[in-house]
Amino acid sequence: MMKKIGLLSDTHGYLDDAVFRYFEPCDEIWHAGDFGSIGIVDHLAAFKPFRGVWGNIDGQDIRQACLEHERFMCENVDVWMTHIGGYPGRYAVQVRPEITLNPPKLFICGHSHILKVQYDPKLNLLHLNPGAAGKQGWHKVRTLMRFHITEDRIENLEVIELGNR
Repeated sequence: MMKKIGLLSDTHGYLDDAVFRYFEPCDEIWHAGDFGSIGIVDHLAAFKPFRGVWGNIDGQDIRQACLEHERFMCENVDVWMTHIGGYPGRYAVQVRPEITLNPPKLFICGHSHILKVQYDPKLNLLHLNPGAAGKQGWHKVRTLMRFHITEDRIENLEVIELGNR
């Protein structure tokens, strides 16, 4: 079996209509926090099966709808998604003990607005940060990711540019 995943983060209250076009072939949509509006949670959840974690700018409504950390299996891949996670060699203090003792195969976070795909050979995990899909922040280009999870493999990773901030 294969799952097609659409991944975004840091919408900060702005959801480009193009997201729905790019995520149409996806089986699930994952959002790595800083939605900025509960309407974005609702809109994405109404479109496709959805997972999301709250970010540091998100209010109580979003924090009640989403968890701070999502740890789950997708096919045979152990996935951990959180908003503030850092990156290989510089994991955030709040995730460092768990990620070191029990690393996932796929670690996803947002927050930095820096698109990053990095393999961590020490923990044998793939780190993904889809960058920022919204218009607020210092990033220059709004970005999304799409990829497939097939059995225990993460494949066909695509970076999608939505245009300038």
